[in-house]
Amino acid sequence: MEQNDFKASHIVTSVVAVIVDTEGQVLLTKRNIPPFQGEWVMPGGKIDLGEPIVQALKREVWEEVGLEVEVDRLIDVFEHVTPGEDNYHFIIIYYLCTPLYCEVRHNDEEVAEALWVRRDELANYKMPAGARFILGKLFPETVECGS
Repeated sequence: MEQNDFKASHIVTSVVAVIVDTEGQVLLTKRNIPPFQGEWVMPGGKIDLGEPIVQALKREVWEEVGLEVEVDRLIDVFEHVTPGEDNYHFIIIYYLCTPLYCEVRHNDEEVAEALWVRRDELANYKMPAGARFILGKLFPETVECGS
């Protein structure tokens, strides 16, 4: 088996909230920190050892954008392996969520911007493959060939 020098000595498991409001808009955040710095993603982060998944999801959403959410359902799981200089290996669990209110107060340390984005505008935002894959599962009309 080939040995890789990953930044972590284990697979990093993360949880992400795909927050969709009553108008069908998705909350996107522009990351201020690696990985995916400068790209648009949905709020989420690492699950702490011993922390229940849904609790981690709600904690991460609160920490990043100051929202409380209702967790609706599991969308899918995405494996992200970044070869080369970054060398990360993530398992990302995506949940569909509904905001209990829509006033966003983002954490400036982690998030440069937070925007409610209409479905028909999602393709205009630079985002990692996992985020685009998950949004394509929810909104197939947003998938473009080559993206």
